[in-house]
Amino acid sequence: MSDALVLTDLDEDGVLTVTMNRPTRRNAFNSEAFLALRDAFAEANSDPKVAVVLLTGAGDDFSSGLDLSAVDMNQDGPPPFELMMDAICAFDKPLVCAAKGCAIGFGATVLFHADVVYLGRSAKMRFPFASLGLVTEAAAAYMGPATIGYKQAAELLFTAEFFGADKALEYGIATRTYPDENLVPKALEKAREMAQWPIDSLVEIKRIMKAMHGDKVALARKLEMEGFGKLMGSDANMEAFSAFMERRPPDFKQFRK
Repeated sequence: MSDALVLTDLDEDGVLTVTMNRPTRRNAFNSEAFLALRDAFAEANSDPKVAVVLLTGAGDDFSSGLDLSAVDMNQDGPPPFELMMDAICAFDKPLVCAAKGCAIGFGATVLFHADVVYLGRSAKMRFPFASLGLVTEAAAAYMGPATIGYKQAAELLFTAEFFGADKALEYGIATRTYPDENLVPKALEKAREMAQWPIDSLVEIKRIMKAMHGDKVALARKLEMEGFGKLMGSDANMEAFSAFMERRPPDFKQFRK
């Protein structure tokens, strides 16, 4: 497997498979990986040969989200995560996700931005933000309720529970589920069905489908950034990070005095 953080493979049908490629870290993201995925989406958007993008993960997992061991607390300029999300939100062609194994943090929130989501039976999902003493990301506070309903989204966001492919399908996060070994072939099959049509038509259909959401997604991302700035480095957030590094349960009740 290549050392590149993101792999791309364009087939003759116009489907670009984009593979998050840190399998030994369960495809967790550091700053360089966020920027590599940004570049892949930006290039796919401008490439007239690309009709559809299929996003997946190398190895046994989709993505376990942020690599907490590689958090940079002192970055200058726009956060790499936000630059990547700019490219994903601007991507105007169909986006298909094929996810199995860990789909946590960004590995879960990015599914709200996909047009079609196929999950492997092994999918283990989580929106962990409350457990980290933080707020949501990738406009999940808006996209979650808009996609699956307020009460379903509230349950998943407030509990930070782990859940599997069956619940994701029941709630409407997933379009369909498959055995892991069939996941990517089936996703590619559907992506190729889409890619046979004129790209202009695909782009225009997506533009109309997403037209009512653009401003709300932008507002949600702005509010999330404000909330992140407020909570990052708080006592609860530092306790969450310390507990993760020390492999112990966090103790948030100590702050309720």
